[in-house]
Amino acid sequence: MKSYMKALSVVFAASIIMLSLTTSVFSAPPVPVGILDPTTIPKFVNQLTGPPPVYYPTNITDPGTKALIRQEYTVNITQDKQQILPLPFPKTTVWRYGGEARDAVTGAYLGFVANSPAPTFEAIRGVPVRVTWINNISTPHLFAVDPSIHWANPNNINMTEVMRLAMMGTYPLFPTGYDGTVTTLNPHGYNAQSPVPLVTHLHGGEVPSFFDGGPDEWFTWNGIHGPSYSTSPGVPVNSNAAVYDYPNYQQPATLWYHDHALGVTRINVMSGLAGFYLLREYNTIIDPIAPLLPQGKYEVPLAIQDRTFMTNGEFWFPTVGINPTMHPYWFPEFFGNTIMVNGLVWPNMNVDRGVYRFRFLDGSNARFYTLVFMDPVTKIPLPFIQIGSDGGYLQAPALLTSLTIAPGERADILVDFSALAPGSKIILRNFAKAPFPNGAAADPQTTGTIMQFTVTANPYTGPATVVLPPALNPTLPGALFPTLPATLLGRTLTLWEVMGMLGPLEVLLNGQKWNATLTELPKNGTVEDWTIPNLTGDTHPIHLHLVQFQLVSRQKFDAKKYTAAWLLAQQTKLAGPPWNIPLANNAMPPWPLDFTPVEVAVGPYLQGKPILPALNEQGWKDTIQMNPGEVTIIRVRFMSQDGTPFPFDASLGPGYVWHCHIIDHEDNEMMRPYKVVP
Repeated sequence: MKSYMKALSVVFAASIIMLSLTTSVFSAPPVPVGILDPTTIPKFVNQLTGPPPVYYPTNITDPGTKALIRQEYTVNITQDKQQILPLPFPKTTVWRYGGEARDAVTGAYLGFVANSPAPTFEAIRGVPVRVTWINNISTPHLFAVDPSIHWANPNNINMTEVMRLAMMGTYPLFPTGYDGTVTTLNPHGYNAQSPVPLVTHLHGGEVPSFFDGGPDEWFTWNGIHGPSYSTSPGVPVNSNAAVYDYPNYQQPATLWYHDHALGVTRINVMSGLAGFYLLREYNTIIDPIAPLLPQGKYEVPLAIQDRTFMTNGEFWFPTVGINPTMHPYWFPEFFGNTIMVNGLVWPNMNVDRGVYRFRFLDGSNARFYTLVFMDPVTKIPLPFIQIGSDGGYLQAPALLTSLTIAPGERADILVDFSALAPGSKIILRNFAKAPFPNGAAADPQTTGTIMQFTVTANPYTGPATVVLPPALNPTLPGALFPTLPATLLGRTLTLWEVMGMLGPLEVLLNGQKWNATLTELPKNGTVEDWTIPNLTGDTHPIHLHLVQFQLVSRQKFDAKKYTAAWLLAQQTKLAGPPWNIPLANNAMPPWPLDFTPVEVAVGPYLQGKPILPALNEQGWKDTIQMNPGEVTIIRVRFMSQDGTPFPFDASLGPGYVWHCHIIDHEDNEMMRPYKVVP
């Protein structure tokens, strides 16, 4: 692998052009004949009838006290057809998580249920959950696997050779891609399409790294395991499965789970592998807010994802890379032309005249959403209240008329439909540009529309009013934010885009590749400020595994001058031993794998005043938007949210990762490992 990365660095050195500090501009992927025109899909025909089904657990109790000590689940990953487009359009092939489930509202047992998005886990704070994840995907991948990027690689394909051949234009088109067939375009008969590596990550979960579902913990249907594969000790496991234990000691929150296999996360999630994990606290003394909120049919998780469809009903994903003679299939950002909510394209949801709790998830690869509940007649936005973010309740309720969420982020909101007459319509609109924040405007006929709400005359049986206290979260005490005290510990880490002749080649964290020298080694129990200058043209949603953190500030800075200073610092170090590389020969990243970048203070380059967190960002976050031309500071405590030690030793196991949650970026080097040290 190291020889591959060294060869790859040489290839990049011959291909890199000077970085632009404006928005990345690249052509859209070529769209083949057979793409379904999204304007021909009727809107609001699909009916979203309520929250997704909920997994049905096996409860493990103490033989003497009968106290609940653990809940166990078995979840199968399978391929099937699902009606995502409205009838009479055909069904779509998807990968689905599935298991025994019940109706989320009535509790009725439903038997085995598989869907995309998947059934929801309803976890209880303080009650551990054990999940047996089974990979039953024995068919080839639905989309083109690019073996030229650093990926799981279960068949040990020579990636250096793949890139060498690609540079000569020798690579198979998709389909079939690298399917194992020996041809003039695949002379070695490489097979990247099968078997499919999968591993599930609980996004936002405070879990031991053995069960984090990290990118190297993957496994296949026929028993090939990634280098960091692990399973619960003492538990028999099939070779195509892993058993994960989730402690559930963190604050009640909207979490989600999705595939995270190295280099193929974008296409595994695109295939359908995602679902909600709702962690609840039933002790009303600990959580006095939950009883005040809408429940049952009035609490609905909503996963928003963009897709593009073929006329035969199947998903379409780019099959030609932006720099195909480097990466045959990788494209830097996928933007679908159709919007899907909970697995239904442009649905309608009938709502009663009362307050609803919606738990939003941006489950898209790259698309941001600026959400507005719009009255289509008056064009007046319907206000709403955000009460929670990634890691649970906000410090205080935030009254909003619009909300921007990025891939991986969640938002817990209350919407009051009580003042609307029966028959009224509310359209959930999207006003975010793509790429965000300076790309193309959302088309109101397609990606600018999310779903519709139709007010009914049915009696509302939820809380007549929702009166919230001014303070929501006891782990965020006081009126000031951030609540974590300032610290002298910290690190400065840059966001960087490597450009080729036709567009991005890869995206990096601090100029380092995935398997470069490990540099992030925070000490267990400490607080660190991570100062992150964004030297690219995009907003990146940066996600840290294991921890919930607090946003300190964003601030404008002179990105061009800082970039020059940062590059000079690295070049100067590289000119000395042991590298002895002349400055001109190593102008820009990626750096050698054994090189530790030099930190460059941002202070001399800051402009204006710090931009403090908005009201709806004053809470625990695990994913945060980092804008171009800004320095973002987050305060990270490597402990639980309430300030107590983790209920496990976070220094054990393969460690954790931090990455951009534009998963097309994540899959091509914008992810780095980190380890908590004792």
